[in-house]
Amino acid sequence: MTTFNKYTFKQLLATTLREKEDGYVFNEIFNRYPSIQELLEITEEELMQIKGIGKVKAKQIVAALKLTRMLPTTAEERYTIRSPKDAFDYLQDMQYLTQEHFVVLGLNVKNQILFRETVFIGSLNASIVHPRETFKQLIRRSCASVIVAHNHPSGNPTPSPEDIDVTKRLTEVGNIVGIELLDHIIVGAESFISLKEKGYL
Repeated sequence: MTTFNKYTFKQLLATTLREKEDGYVFNEIFNRYPSIQELLEITEEELMQIKGIGKVKAKQIVAALKLTRMLPTTAEERYTIRSPKDAFDYLQDMQYLTQEHFVVLGLNVKNQILFRETVFIGSLNASIVHPRETFKQLIRRSCASVIVAHNHPSGNPTPSPEDIDVTKRLTEVGNIVGIELLDHIIVGAESFISLKEKGYL
């Protein structure tokens, strides 16, 4: 019997999408849902949030996933965050973005990444980065903790007053809902700043 792992899923998805494995849609799915478990839980609505995926293609992907659930899975190593540098290493692709992206990393009790989601694109301030959007998937997926991150297209990761305000607001909400904000990483050009290390958490 064929064993289902991430490699076989990539092959299946590439065939379903009729797209090369280095294509935008393909890469975006795996950036947002880095683990097999997350991939198997994707809904049509979540897929349709990705540019280039309409209702028909979303149905095709979900149908293909239903077939893979019938195959035995292999153990999978999740990426573990042990330090701010680990988070930066995982998020290094953000330094090349030309707009600010606000990203959420949902973690389990072992500080392993369960999922990655971009919840906002644009200039950061506390009124725009809403806790509801930040914590929605974290609550849905029963995450133990969270790391948030955003990039500075200027290349300078020095936190702004808005960055600090957002961090404090999300920390307060995390304490209320029981999902600890472990860090807020600001990604610059080949550099980063941890707001936890700077004493803002």
